[in-house]
Amino acid sequence: MERRKLEEEREKNADENDSLNMARIEQQKADECALKLLEKHKKEKEAAFNKILQLERQVDEKQKLELDIEQLKGKLEVVKHMEGEGVDVKKRSEELTAELNERIEEMEDLEALNQTLVIKERMTNDEIQDAKKELITGLSELLGPRSNIRIKRMGELDEKPFLLACKQRYGDNAEMEAVKLCSLWQEDLKDPNWYPFKIVITGPTAEQVINDEDEKLVSLKEQLGEDVYKAVTTALLEINEYNASGSYVVSELWNNKENRKASITEAIQHVLKQWKAQKRRR
Repeated sequence: MERRKLEEEREKNADENDSLNMARIEQQKADECALKLLEKHKKEKEAAFNKILQLERQVDEKQKLELDIEQLKGKLEVVKHMEGEGVDVKKRSEELTAELNERIEEMEDLEALNQTLVIKERMTNDEIQDAKKELITGLSELLGPRSNIRIKRMGELDEKPFLLACKQRYGDNAEMEAVKLCSLWQEDLKDPNWYPFKIVITGPTAEQVINDEDEKLVSLKEQLGEDVYKAVTTALLEINEYNASGSYVVSELWNNKENRKASITEAIQHVLKQWKAQKRRR
């Protein structure tokens, strides 16, 4: 019996070790995939930055060429009125015209190059957005809700204020009522016919803010209180900022510590830091 018990213990330990090894291998694969994704995005971001610098240089060159062309046109007009003043008007006009045509040709080439760069810039920006989506998808399981950097669903209602408000009103049925109300208001947020905003003009800028006199919002505050009202208006502002045309929830990189949108660089640095810490623990 003792031998049998020992054998059973050995088998049990072997199974547990196998499970641990499998979990470790799966975690390692997930880490490697995340790092490859981060490296890919880093390279694409550097390429986009270089293209932006190139575009800026092209704009400077274009402005200089435009100035040269205007100056040459002015000189050409002056020379035309200098006949009889010891100036070979014909020769000087030909020289200025040749120089002007050369500058115009340079300008046309530069505009063609600029157009090509603009198209490439748009394509690169699309690639960055695609890489960002991949990054968000890949990090969804790695970044927890309490992590400094996390994935936040912009425009998604917070259920907690609904639950607290319903506990005061519905007692035992609070949870069911909270889920129902939250779901109904989430659908209302998608309604294109509902526009609970007003335009506020401050100096040269115009800003969209919540219309605190909107009938639905006023009724919501009266029935379920300030916290639920804030949850709904926060979701409205997020949808209006991140996806006004579609009015649906979108995932975004979020800095929990500073309560703001996180940059892609911040997300990459955070994941690399976590990965290095986990590697040291192993």
